[in-house]
Amino acid sequence: MAMDIEVIRSPRRRKTVSARVSDGVLRVSIPAWMSRTEETYWVDEMYRRFERKARTKQIDLSTRAKALARKYELREPVSIRWADNQDDRWGSCTPADGTIRISSKLAKEPLWVLDYVIIHELSHLHVASHNARFWSLVNRYPKTERARGFLMARDLITTSVDDD
Repeated sequence: MAMDIEVIRSPRRRKTVSARVSDGVLRVSIPAWMSRTEETYWVDEMYRRFERKARTKQIDLSTRAKALARKYELREPVSIRWADNQDDRWGSCTPADGTIRISSKLAKEPLWVLDYVIIHELSHLHVASHNARFWSLVNRYPKTERARGFLMARDLITTSVDDD
């Protein structure tokens, strides 16, 4: 996603940084007192956030989860959504209310890896822990081992869906 960037330094802005896209330009508003280093950090951060949001809009999690649930005979979630604040795991599930959250960081990964994480969380709708019964549900997905290997190779699995 390539777009022009405009930095707007405001003397009225005290602490907050905001960004919006207008006419194909990412306009980042920062306090006037910020250093160039801080400006660079926030411009990069806001660009990354807008990039992530654009990727997540391309993937319909609800439709994907429903199809995977039917295919692998798992419960459909009551709701599934992208979560921008999941830095320590790739997915999370609340079995009591049937909700699943998927880290928006996964939007840039191959779809078969995303599908593994969705199936992992769908399996938690049946079994809360990571016991043998849980893994028998997850392993219905034929690319489970491959996806786990992918996440391990990227050193991502230690901070992903397997941390319980």
